[in-house]
Amino acid sequence: MNGNKALEGVNRTGMNTQQFKADLTMLIVTMFWGSSYLFMKMGLESIQGFNLIALRFGIAFVLAGLVFYKRFMHIDFHIIKYGFLLGTILFLAISVVTIGVESTSVSNAGFLFSLAVVFVPLLLAVFFRQKVEKRIIFGVGFAILGIALLTLNNGLKISSGDFLIILGALFYAIYIIVTDKLTKNVDSITLGILQLGFTGAWALLLSLFLEEPHLPNTTESWISILALSILCSAIGFIGQTAAQQYTTPTHTGLIFSLEPVFAALFAFIFVGEVLQAKGYLGAVLVLVGILTTKIDLKKIIMKKERGKTLDRSNA
Repeated sequence: MNGNKALEGVNRTGMNTQQFKADLTMLIVTMFWGSSYLFMKMGLESIQGFNLIALRFGIAFVLAGLVFYKRFMHIDFHIIKYGFLLGTILFLAISVVTIGVESTSVSNAGFLFSLAVVFVPLLLAVFFRQKVEKRIIFGVGFAILGIALLTLNNGLKISSGDFLIILGALFYAIYIIVTDKLTKNVDSITLGILQLGFTGAWALLLSLFLEEPHLPNTTESWISILALSILCSAIGFIGQTAAQQYTTPTHTGLIFSLEPVFAALFAFIFVGEVLQAKGYLGAVLVLVGILTTKIDLKKIIMKKERGKTLDRSNA
């Protein structure tokens, strides 16, 4: 009996170490994603929107493809089709956000785009008739109050930039749902790399027709493009894929909810961006709404109680 307990303790320690490393990786990835709004704002000062997206996702596609090149030997039509679909939806989300971030604050962009987490259960309820739990309703209520405080001016009007970020969050929620449906029977890493390529291809196509595409011509624009492509897209994608195997959905939800906090922190440190008092209250309410939607406290409490019961019975 004691030998079994010792072995169980070793296994648990190993699992805890793996989970700690995975959670730390997810935290770094979330920090990178939080910085993306600042880098987008920097890049847009010298590069047009579709041009920026094309460079960001094109470089990320090449880098991720080089790391996982062996997986492309088993590629088939279905995965290419799914990659095209996901890349198209991701392009819609990213392009709307990239345009929107030009006319809103970095902090607002971070908090409003995180509403994708709140939109997911609502869309599932509408299109797949999934039951909406009470915590989801409360979470949506908090989020709506937060949006109002973050975005509405004295004339009770929302800026075009804030509206576009919210629309981008809606597109991203659709992307999350479609990704979940399409990754059941395919290699998710190959699919993820292909979607980066299709996102970049759509942006390049529109840039050729609507803009004057060019490579970055300033140090600042090169920094923003390389940070977006390497840190926020390539490393972010690979890190998330690897880390999610060793941590729990609850931990993932909690860590990802920090993305807008990092966005606001970077905005404050690097560009001195400060929200009004009602803006900070709105940001807190959006975070509360996201956490309420993402975390099932009742299930966590029941799981802990079952764990205590099992420990007592094994003692």
